[in-house]
Amino acid sequence: MKKVLSAITDRVATKKGTAVTLSIWILAVVLLSIFAPSVRDYQMSSIETLPEDAQSLLAREKIETYFGNSDLIPAILVFQHNEGDEVDPAQLGEITAQMEENDIHGVEEVIPFEKLPPQAAESFLSEDGSTAFIPLNFSNLLDTPDIKESLHEIHALVEENSDLTLHVTGPAGIATDTSELFSRADLVLIMATVGIILVLLVVIYRSPLLAFIPLLAAGIVLQAVMQILGILGDSGLVMSTQSVSIMTILLFAAVIDYSLFIFSRFREELKSHDDKYAAMKAAMRGMGLPVFYSGATIFAAMIILIFASLEDYRNFAPIFGTTFIVIMLASVTLVPALFTLFGRKSFWPVIPRVGDKHIKNNSAWSKIGRAVTKRPAAAVTIIILFIFITASNIFNMEYEFDMLKSFPDDMQSRVGYEILEENFAAGDLAPTTVLFEASDAVGEAEQSELLNTLLDQPLVNQVRVDGVTDDNKVISYSMTFDENPNAQETMDALETIRDDSDEILSSSKLEGELYFAGDTASSVDDRSLNNRDLILIVSLETILIFVMLIFLTKSIRMPVYMMGTILLSFFAALGLGTFLIDLFFAIDTMSNRVPVYAFIFLVALGIDYNIMLVSRFLEERKQHPVKEAVEIAVANTGGVISSAGLILAATFAVLMTQPIQLLFVFGFIVAVGILIDTFLVRGVLLPGLIMLFEKDKKGEKQSDRFSS
Repeated sequence: MKKVLSAITDRVATKKGTAVTLSIWILAVVLLSIFAPSVRDYQMSSIETLPEDAQSLLAREKIETYFGNSDLIPAILVFQHNEGDEVDPAQLGEITAQMEENDIHGVEEVIPFEKLPPQAAESFLSEDGSTAFIPLNFSNLLDTPDIKESLHEIHALVEENSDLTLHVTGPAGIATDTSELFSRADLVLIMATVGIILVLLVVIYRSPLLAFIPLLAAGIVLQAVMQILGILGDSGLVMSTQSVSIMTILLFAAVIDYSLFIFSRFREELKSHDDKYAAMKAAMRGMGLPVFYSGATIFAAMIILIFASLEDYRNFAPIFGTTFIVIMLASVTLVPALFTLFGRKSFWPVIPRVGDKHIKNNSAWSKIGRAVTKRPAAAVTIIILFIFITASNIFNMEYEFDMLKSFPDDMQSRVGYEILEENFAAGDLAPTTVLFEASDAVGEAEQSELLNTLLDQPLVNQVRVDGVTDDNKVISYSMTFDENPNAQETMDALETIRDDSDEILSSSKLEGELYFAGDTASSVDDRSLNNRDLILIVSLETILIFVMLIFLTKSIRMPVYMMGTILLSFFAALGLGTFLIDLFFAIDTMSNRVPVYAFIFLVALGIDYNIMLVSRFLEERKQHPVKEAVEIAVANTGGVISSAGLILAATFAVLMTQPIQLLFVFGFIVAVGILIDTFLVRGVLLPGLIMLFEKDKKGEKQSDRFSS
């Protein structure tokens, strides 16, 4: 691989090679932009995350088989009086009558409130009469923009025919709200990312071109990736808006990181070579393999996600895998070609000259390198102690399974749902459907027996028969709980009921199968599969990256140090991040996706910095003893890795501008983890471990040339 990469980078680092490389990239991006669709044409605000064999989905399919296809898009119209008075049922009747008369596009079913008897109508009103709701269903053939237009008509109709305030919740309301949120968020994400990277690059390096060149490379790569993903979307690949948002951040972060590594080594070589092409050739011979290997490591970590059960993890694999193929190509062609094109001008106003000093003995990282090599045991002990203290907070983490809690407080569908929560029994908002598939016909007495057995289960509030097939072999029950349908207690109760289904049937003297569908059943499946995916992803990625590091370092011990420190820093980031986000932002729960997302990105990205440090150590180890090689490696990589880490952390922190709490928390924790990796793990812990366990060969003398 090293020979292949050297052949490529040697060709790029020539006058002709630079021109050809840039021409190919520009031509490819232009052709893709003209002839390929954009990924934006195929983004979806939400995707079905559960696999087809999930128990709740199998139950839903059974229900549709026996009681008809219910594959419509539900919406819940939530009404309150503008003046805080009681809702007038007559106004609700007028509204539903007008909806039927106007034949609003896509509305398949709506409760005819004006025709309901008074006792039935009361079930849609809160006890104090201040709140009412009316369910309706849209055709599943409607796209989100069509639903939005129809809801706009309903809002206008309510304003014309009543003095009521309307909030729309349920899947239809959530879909339109999230679509609108992300349409604004995409622009904010790109602008914030570019802005913060530009500012940090200018502040850190005080060179306008050093800020411009990496961003130019990232922009070219982003455009190419967007169009290539558009082709995949046109071929049928589902594109989650959330995945594309994270991909954008990851792309900018990786391209900027690799650009900084390359320019840092290029600057070094310009102090030894008068010709910019010779300098880039030498730089890429030292950096080509580590940079390419870093990209390949992240690529492999993303492809592993294809083995996950949950679709939102699986969705990462093709999107991020494709992205990193392009990034890896760009890191050994486009980026060096751009820096070679500008040459020494890239560093203006501090232009490197032949003969300039390579390492400043009084630089911060030179001092840190000397301090760590002088007292490695003390340095390692302090960092390990910090990691264990911060990691201990992971035992205080609590998860939130209510998707709406992840959205902004003022989002209309969330407001509507919370109004329902305040005014109606929490469990009534999303009943669980229990389907009993019997071997023989079930009489009314047996149906009642099973109903009463279900009613006796933990936290169950109400059970009623919803439907019976003509042959009396299949009965559908509607079951509600005392607590919120997505509360941990409710999920635990349903999981227990599901696990005990054989005993429940046995005590009711019935034979057959019980199936459970609905929001709570889906959340139980999601939680179970997420726990399974967490173990699988952590295991597979750790093993895969460890094996790749063995091939890179040609050692067993070194990958142990590298992977061990990264895994420790992941737990520290999770513990410290959750503590700080509760302290500063009063967020005390998180999505169960956060630990998995954080692991994927912290391990894949954090290993980059360890690869850069260890690659430089191994390079210097050929000429120097361990102590001196560590000092040189820390001094030479410290500045660029610390600046790259700051920029990478800030880039992921941009996710905190997104309207979903999941991305906010994920961005914050990854930013914290990257800073831990950058300054503590790569800067102190890993060099300290190398000093403690890597020994000089017999007869090799320690040189004081560097440290003097």
